[in-house]
Amino acid sequence: MTGVRRESVPPGPPYGGLRLGLRAGPAPWVLRRIPTPRRTPFTLAFLVTLGTTTVFSRLADPELVRHLQELSSTDGHNLLRHPLRALLLSGFWVAGPVWMPYLWAFAFTVAPLERRVGPARAAGVFGAGHVLATLLSQGVVAAAVRTGRLGPDALDTLDIGVSYGVLASLGALAALLPRPGRLLVLAGAGLLVADQVVTDQDLVTGVGHPAALLLGVLFGYRLRRRPRPPRRVRGPRPAGERSRAEASRGRAVLDRA
Repeated sequence: MTGVRRESVPPGPPYGGLRLGLRAGPAPWVLRRIPTPRRTPFTLAFLVTLGTTTVFSRLADPELVRHLQELSSTDGHNLLRHPLRALLLSGFWVAGPVWMPYLWAFAFTVAPLERRVGPARAAGVFGAGHVLATLLSQGVVAAAVRTGRLGPDALDTLDIGVSYGVLASLGALAALLPRPGRLLVLAGAGLLVADQVVTDQDLVTGVGHPAALLLGVLFGYRLRRRPRPPRRVRGPRPAGERSRAEASRGRAVLDRA
C-alpha cells in the first residue's frame, strides 16, 4: 500500500484565531461604535473636556472650584450680566463629582448622532439644545420670581451641566431612527425625563429637561428633511455613453499623432 505524503502546512500568524474572532461576531459592531478622533471628534473632545474639569473639581481647592462654577453658572443674574460666558462655560462642568455616567450618556446619544449627521451638525444640535433649553428654563424661573411664586434667591441658584445638550442629542437621534426604534427611544426618553421631574421637583429641571428633549426631536426632523447627495453607483456604463467615450479617446490619439 502506497503511503500518501503529507505536505507541511506553514504555521499561521500568532493570535490568528483571536483576529478571526474579532472580525466575526459582535466585536466589529461594538468597535465601530466606540468614540474615536476620526469617527466622532466632537464627542471625544467633549468627553475629554468634561473629564478634565471633573478631575480639577475633585483635586483643586473647593473654594476655587466653587468660584469658577459660579462664574460659569447660567442662573438669572449671570445670564443678565455675562450671557455669553455663562452659556458657553456652563456646559463644561458635570453636575456632581462623578464623570462615568456622562461617558455612557455621550456614547449612546451624542456619538451615534455624530456618526449619522457629522460632527458639525451634532455640535449644532448639542449647543442649540443647551442654549435654548437654558434660556427657556431660566425665563420661567425669572417669571416665577417676578410673580412671587419663588424667592429672589432662585436667580442665584447654581445651574451647570450638560444634560440639556445630551437630551437634545437623544431627541434628534430618536427622530432620525426608523419608526419602531423611534417610538421605543422616545418612550424611554419620556419615562426618563418624567422620572427626573418627579424625583427632583425642581422648576429648572421640570422645564429644561422636557424642553431640551422636544427641541432635539424638532432638530432631528429638520435633519431628516435635508436632501442627501445622490450616491454614485459603480457599474457598466450604457452602450451609447461608452461608444462616445471611446470615440473621444480615439480622436485624441489621432490629434496627438
